[in-house]
Amino acid sequence: MLYALHEASFYASTPLRLAARAARDFWGSPVNPASTSDLGRRLHAGADLFSNMTRRYGKPAWNIDTVKVGQVDVRVRPTVVWESPWARLIQFDRDMSDMRRAGKFSLDPAVLIVAPLSGHYATLLRGTVEAFLPDHAVFIVDWANAREVSVLEGRFDFHDYIDHIRAMLTVLGPRPNVVAVCQPGPPVLAAAALMAEDNDPSRPASMTFMGSPIDARLSPTVTNQLAEEKPFTWFQSNMIYTVPPPYPGMGRRVYPGFVQLASFMSMNAEKHQEAHRRYFNDLVKGDGDSADKHLEFYDEYLSVLDLTEEFYLQTIDIVFQQHLLPKGELSHRGRPVRPDRITDVALMTVEGENDDISGIGQTQAAHTLCSALPEAMKEDYVQPSVGHYGVFNGRRFREEIYPRVRDFIRKNDPNFQS
Repeated sequence: MLYALHEASFYASTPLRLAARAARDFWGSPVNPASTSDLGRRLHAGADLFSNMTRRYGKPAWNIDTVKVGQVDVRVRPTVVWESPWARLIQFDRDMSDMRRAGKFSLDPAVLIVAPLSGHYATLLRGTVEAFLPDHAVFIVDWANAREVSVLEGRFDFHDYIDHIRAMLTVLGPRPNVVAVCQPGPPVLAAAALMAEDNDPSRPASMTFMGSPIDARLSPTVTNQLAEEKPFTWFQSNMIYTVPPPYPGMGRRVYPGFVQLASFMSMNAEKHQEAHRRYFNDLVKGDGDSADKHLEFYDEYLSVLDLTEEFYLQTIDIVFQQHLLPKGELSHRGRPVRPDRITDVALMTVEGENDDISGIGQTQAAHTLCSALPEAMKEDYVQPSVGHYGVFNGRRFREEIYPRVRDFIRKNDPNFQS
């Protein structure tokens, strides 16, 4: 019912939204002599703010057309190289003639970046992709919005997620590298453990976990505490709703993106309110650069997707309530998952000092689980003065975290030709 009410409220507000857009265009038009008056700027700013706060935010574009390699602008083309109803594997294909002009004559290490399936689209990692592109053949998992997948396609759960990671690593060929950002940590570690035990030729050469809840019992955050304090039945009763028409996935039970977004916003409500006040004032002052930065951030932040009921509830149960992986009790398709069988997949963990989503130690726990891995193949790094988002994006990521990850991958990739 909540999903239907949410959709109804959006359509009911359409006349107001259209009126706001008309007012925004009228008071912002350069041919309107009153547009430069204080009243005109305030009316324009108010109409623009209302329009943006009530509009629908679709899936953002990647907008990665070139990447700087040395002093050369290398053209980039996102290409789908594998897909299922639930995900697409996108390769950011760099133009080889441009790469040769940049002095790149040998293959770079292949890296699979596993984006989180926790509410936002994979484009949230746009900055992560851009950082990796000059030195790697970059692939990323682009997860589907569950409301866009017909119920005829069946279920998608935690174990299907593990199978998808294995399948995509196989597409990359022998001994690729994998980088898991936040939520994917546990299923990616499970996939690597199963592949290592099978001596799979496509098992990763290295795995890097960034701000991941490998063991959510350690340094619990507000998010972890909520998951533990509420009984499992509470999540079933309060977080799951049915997709209404006209979406292709109508009838599917999901954890809606707008519910997740409400949780995100409530955690920092004052911060978001202040950001919108600044945006209004920037429009009144005519500070277009600051206003554009605000829109760029919220165009991404407010774009959310739905998760299937089974994947969301199993993640709550397996990762945040029963802690099956760190306790050595996780099974996949009837097989025990044994990270202690990993002997030749290098491991790096990255955490943020101020991470309020995955606390210090939760990601580092992977080192304890991979007990058979030689210490020379392990590396841990805690970035000072960054929160969760700063672990995989922003200036400190580009300048301080990424170079360490790059060097770690190159040191442990048997395919890399220096």
